[in-house]
Amino acid sequence: MNEIPLEAFWLISAFLFTIGFAIILIKKNTLFILMGIELMLGAANLNFAAFNRGDTEQQGIIYGLFVLVVGVCEMAIALAIIIQTFRSAKLRE
Repeated sequence: MNEIPLEAFWLISAFLFTIGFAIILIKKNTLFILMGIELMLGAANLNFAAFNRGDTEQQGIIYGLFVLVVGVCEMAIALAIIIQTFRSAKLRE
């Protein structure tokens, strides 16, 4: 069975990170900015998974899970702020 070379993971991760960073710089919508951040976190997770292949202690998976937890918390807090903003704007009308 052929293994995927580490450079392929680097290229895909760099591509995803660049797309996420471009979305953050270009878009003004909060949801698109959050999507860009999630793409950047996904690129970091891909790197952790790629570097975990030769690790016997599975440290890359642990770091990857930590990044996922941080991403989920970030999305929950951001969506709560967005909902609260819309509610307060609705009350002012």
